[in-house]
Amino acid sequence: MSNTAMTVKGREKLCKAHAGEITLPKIKWIAFGTGGVDENRQPLPVTGEEVELKEEQYRMELDHSFPIPTTCEYVCTLNKEDLPNLYLSEMGLFDEEGELVMYSTFLEKGKDEDMTFHFQTQEIF
Repeated sequence: MSNTAMTVKGREKLCKAHAGEITLPKIKWIAFGTGGVDENRQPLPVTGEEVELKEEQYRMELDHSFPIPTTCEYVCTLNKEDLPNLYLSEMGLFDEEGELVMYSTFLEKGKDEDMTFHFQTQEIF
């Protein structure tokens, strides 16, 4: 079972944007890491206080779509040459200002060197 939360920084920016104080920065990158599980290989709890991944391994730009008007779906593909032979267990969404706005931990996903991974994550309003 995964653990996911919008970070405090993400909620703060959303609040200020709704009040007209700032323009909400675009979610631009997704990052993957290997630090999302405990010694028993269970997903670590997420507090929302996170500002970075525990063990970031790779960051890339995202594509997005709107499958319905109140849902933004972010997608990316890790190609065969990206992160071979790693066990991914954490993921984060970063805005164009470089701040972590969404963080998730999950069971380890092993990626062989001849595999392609496709990730989809949704922000539902």
